[in-house]
Amino acid sequence: MARTTVRWLLAALYLTAGIFHVARPQPFLGITPHWVPWPVTVILLTGLAELAAVPALLQPWSRPLRRAAGIGLAVYAVCVYPANVNHMLIDLAKPDHGLGLAYHVPRLLAQPDVVWAALWAGEAIDWPFGRRRAQKA
Repeated sequence: MARTTVRWLLAALYLTAGIFHVARPQPFLGITPHWVPWPVTVILLTGLAELAAVPALLQPWSRPLRRAAGIGLAVYAVCVYPANVNHMLIDLAKPDHGLGLAYHVPRLLAQPDVVWAALWAGEAIDWPFGRRRAQKA
């Protein structure tokens, strides 16, 4: 039940993000690090990847597909971390400090949890809830 709940929460998060990446890429362009090649294309493709992962993560009949979606979303969360850091640096450089540290620090600290949640919800890992094996004497 808990895994299904996390799966649906991630699906809602990535569905929303995917829609925004495709429909309104401008805010994402503003936080994309300068070293990312073809930022418009990258943002469009990331949105499409998010949208493709949602039904794969939610479908009930193929564990390998769910697992692939979970791994893909975990890798994606790692890959966008530089943009999240860049977003914080851009915001803090503003006279009003943008969204401020109270927004950015928890967001950055939560990124490993998002990676774990994607892997766990996609059934790529069971940690820390896996069954304990009986130890041999």
